[in-house]
Amino acid sequence: MNAKDQLEKVRERVIESIAQNMNLYGIAPSIGRLYGMMFFHHEPLTLDEMKDELGMSKTSMSTSVRTLLELKMVDKVWKKGVRKDLYTVEGDWYQNFIDLFSVKWRSAISMNTNTISKSIKELRNMLEQEEIDMKMKDIIKSDIEKLEYTLEYYEWLNRLVDTFESHEIFKFVPKKQQK
Repeated sequence: MNAKDQLEKVRERVIESIAQNMNLYGIAPSIGRLYGMMFFHHEPLTLDEMKDELGMSKTSMSTSVRTLLELKMVDKVWKKGVRKDLYTVEGDWYQNFIDLFSVKWRSAISMNTNTISKSIKELRNMLEQEEIDMKMKDIIKSDIEKLEYTLEYYEWLNRLVDTFESHEIFKFVPKKQQK
């Protein structure tokens, strides 16, 4: 096996690992493969170049790149004389994780706190209804307590995400010092 084939084999192994890792965060493996492939390119790529390299449709490629842009894992760049959009990976893996973690968790926190707050309001309204017996009111009160506890959890989770976004997390879990 020549050096070029060996290099491709090593890169493919890493790309597959990246794809599986991103799958843990609910991101399709194909998007992970795209990110991995882009990671090894030294120059920005057009959608057509990415499509040709991965054998995906232009629509899938466009959707995948848009997802990576939303997650702040790739950047759109400009190059003099090039009319097509160019994309490159965000090379800071610490920041990639923070962005991915923050985007995913902020969305989940918002969805859950909205649902829980609405449910607490409905349960409190139920407590005011005279036709509901005491046993049912006790169950409702218990549910309200449980839901209020979950709101405390989501407030904590929001603060945790804040520590990632502000980079305070590195005070508690420092990055390895570069030589």
